Amino acid sequence: MHYKRILLKLSGEALMGNRKYGIDPERLSDYAQEIKRVVDQGVEVAIVIGGGNIFRGIAGASKGMDRVQGDHMGMLATVINSLALQSACENEGIQTRVQTAIDIDEVAEPFIRRKALRHLEKGRVVIFGGGTGNPYFTTDSAAVLRAIEIQADVILKGTRVDGIYTDDPERNQEATKFDFISFDDVLQKGLKVMDTTAFTLSHENELPIIVFDMNKKDNLQKVVLGEQIGTKVNL
Repeated sequence: MHYKRILLKLSGEALMGNRKYGIDPERLSDYAQEIKRVVDQGVEVAIVIGGGNIFRGIAGASKGMDRVQGDHMGMLATVINSLALQSACENEGIQTRVQTAIDIDEVAEPFIRRKALRHLEKGRVVIFGGGTGNPYFTTDSAAVLRAIEIQADVILKGTRVDGIYTDDPERNQEATKFDFISFDDVLQKGLKVMDTTAFTLSHENELPIIVFDMNKKDNLQKVVLGEQIGTKVNL
């Protein structure tokens, strides 16, 4: 096994499937099955999910809403997604725990690093909800922060495209894909991988990032096995 402990970052929009908003139960089930395949091989899996399928704080702020209030609403959206994914994983027989950066004791554990590590060591999937618990920070930043805290080997950013390109491949058919790229080259070329705070934090802690297509069957397993899937960003 190439990676023993991973942090999987999923966007909230990924859970929509072909819908315009909300959660697609079929997409959720597909993801749970992908996660089960790697868990069954002994990989320790932690997950951070965004909330953009339900609410985006920055979008609310652009329409006059208080940014802090909007970000708090976005954090709650990530908790909804985390609980949905937990349910889907448990339907596949995976032991799962949700930990949140904001206290919602009735539905999830608070984030406690040592407890998260123990869950992972026991083979449980840990889903981190609530972002960092602070406004003005994205779930990308939360993913990198949690990955560092749990000493993950890699951040796997599951998207709907199969890696990092010279331009948006959905708009520019001539865009070319990178198989490998350094942190410095990403910055120099102005490529969008994560927000600047998250990307810098990952760079400073020498934590590699792999961007790959999560919607293609078995891709997660192939990445964990070390196959050349997506784009790897490292030093």
